[in-house]
Amino acid sequence: MQTDNRVLDGMARFFTNAAGAAQSFKAEMETMMKARFERLIGELDLVQREEFDAVKAMAAKARAENEKLTARLAELETKLGRTRKPAVERGSPRKGRATSKRVRRKL
Repeated sequence: MQTDNRVLDGMARFFTNAAGAAQSFKAEMETMMKARFERLIGELDLVQREEFDAVKAMAAKARAENEKLTARLAELETKLGRTRKPAVERGSPRKGRATSKRVRRKL
């Protein structure tokens, strides 16, 4: 049964227009918020995922190489016996010190 009530027709048109206006408002707010977030993220100076992964891979490679070199150094030190004192402790030339046993005896 169809009614000829003008009040109901007017209310139906009003709600239809209000729904359309709400959808337009929603779309505009989404666009505005998206632009604002993009600007804020741009100001944060964040790196892209690809760059982060590349640097992470480089760090892992450097860490592995460092561990390999540390192991190699330990092996070479073991082969040398590592009983000698470092150059500074053995009496290497320093400013204001004697440089040989002969000079020390004369003093």
